[in-house]
Amino acid sequence: MSLYEWFLLFLSFNLIIFGGSYKLFNLAGVAGWKALIPFYNIIKYLDIIKRPRWWTILVFIPVINLLMIPVIWIEFIKTFNHSTKSDRILVIITLGLYIYYVSYVSNKTKYIDEISFSNFERSFGSIIFAVVIATIVHNYIIQPFVIPTGSLEKTLRVGDFLLVSKFHYGARIPSTVISFPMVHDTIPIIKSRSYLKKPQLPYLRIPGFQEIKNNDIVVFNWPADTVRKFFVKEKGVIKPIDKKSNYVKRAIGIPGDTLEIRDGLIYLNGKENTLPDRAKPLFTYLIKSDKGVSSSKLINLQVDGFIRKFIIRNLSTDTYAEISKYILNISNTGENEYLIYTTDKGVPVDLVRKLGLDIREIIDNEKELSLTYIDAIKIENSNQFDTIYRLIEKESPLNSIFFPNNKRFNWNNDQFGPIYIPKAGDKIDLNINTLPLYKKIIIDYEYNDLRVVEEDILINGKIENEYIFKQDYYWMMGDNRYNSEDSRVWGFVPYNHVLGKPVFIWMSIEGLFNGIENWKFRWDRVFTTIGFNGKPRSYLPHFIIFIIAWQLFYFIKRRRNS
Repeated sequence: MSLYEWFLLFLSFNLIIFGGSYKLFNLAGVAGWKALIPFYNIIKYLDIIKRPRWWTILVFIPVINLLMIPVIWIEFIKTFNHSTKSDRILVIITLGLYIYYVSYVSNKTKYIDEISFSNFERSFGSIIFAVVIATIVHNYIIQPFVIPTGSLEKTLRVGDFLLVSKFHYGARIPSTVISFPMVHDTIPIIKSRSYLKKPQLPYLRIPGFQEIKNNDIVVFNWPADTVRKFFVKEKGVIKPIDKKSNYVKRAIGIPGDTLEIRDGLIYLNGKENTLPDRAKPLFTYLIKSDKGVSSSKLINLQVDGFIRKFIIRNLSTDTYAEISKYILNISNTGENEYLIYTTDKGVPVDLVRKLGLDIREIIDNEKELSLTYIDAIKIENSNQFDTIYRLIEKESPLNSIFFPNNKRFNWNNDQFGPIYIPKAGDKIDLNINTLPLYKKIIIDYEYNDLRVVEEDILINGKIENEYIFKQDYYWMMGDNRYNSEDSRVWGFVPYNHVLGKPVFIWMSIEGLFNGIENWKFRWDRVFTTIGFNGKPRSYLPHFIIFIIAWQLFYFIKRRRNS
């Protein structure tokens, strides 16, 4: 909606309030004309129902107001002798228009100076207020997230529960006006959409106290619209910005940087990028051994994250059902013989014995692994394999998989750029060669009409050979470089898509999405900070000591007062 349309809506809203409340204001001893003045009429509403004036703020906060306005409606009509269950239902389903009936039609309308509340009403009011406070915290202060994929492995692990600060970079005002509180895009259990696409507020952000720096870990809304299954290509679903899928990546490049990837190493403005010491980027290595690359040797070296292959010769429907949760892929290689792929955990030995499976692991002479530099050195120094080296993709012509998805740019995971990351107010030369890099920005993020006629670029009907950017953009990448769908695939992330900064891991569960029976708590990651230097340290013991001391203090205090 345009600002003019919002103004007309706001004006209509105030006229409706005035029409329904003029007579009731007079009945309550408040001059009826005060119901016409924007904002002031809400204050007088609250005075009449004897609620604090600061509630006015809650009335104008998106999503919060969906909880507060019905409460005010109900208490307002109750003040005028309409407090039955049907009265409450009618004022809500008519979106407050039932107040007109109370004002002009009902013969039982009268002002009650002091109204009483039942125990149920008090309890329900307390619940609503608790939800309001929780929603404010959720939308504007801090929000919980869980890591669903390994794109930042091993820096952030699948199954890490994060607390994400909204105020570091400035909390974004929800643009979706009508939405179910404290959920993202789907209502749990019933699995239906949690919001209405219209009306939409213009983009607004409360000023933060920190800017995004190179290599910060950032939570943002995926600019490619949405995702239902990670790494599955499908038609995008258009959503409001604040309801797009949430992603967490590292802001490798910030506005004004020129980024390039050479042989898998990132260069910013011509200098090799230095990651924080807690970052653990993964690269693809190839291990070779004439004796075979043994999984048990890798496990003994505390290396994980690799794929194992097994042959099973006596698999039945029942036994498959028992082990299917451990299988990544399966194929038939002969009569009652199957090739299965598993994670580095394989199939539990106890389960194999219980089911009497005839299973044998295939040990190849070479194996590809995603490893940190430290793990690669550890394997090399162990002298248990013949050789290990990093695989590097060379230039691949006619590659349209990677951004900007144009065959003129032969980029891949290891050879990419150089590419300039736009900064608000910066001007670039625009021509047929550079247009593919910034076309999505110009059309989708900055809402211009763009057409190409022969060699001419027309923006909003005018031939242009340069363009000035309206907002900042970022280049987001995962530390798990070869298993991360990031800016190398879908390009720049606009600042208005930035959601917050992860600051804390409050829980971490290995196998979170593999069933509760496979959960394993990573206690060394519980209550650890994110983004600081030095080895991560769990503050769980400190928290437990604090809780015990706090409870002991109040126990002693109660004993002394009794």
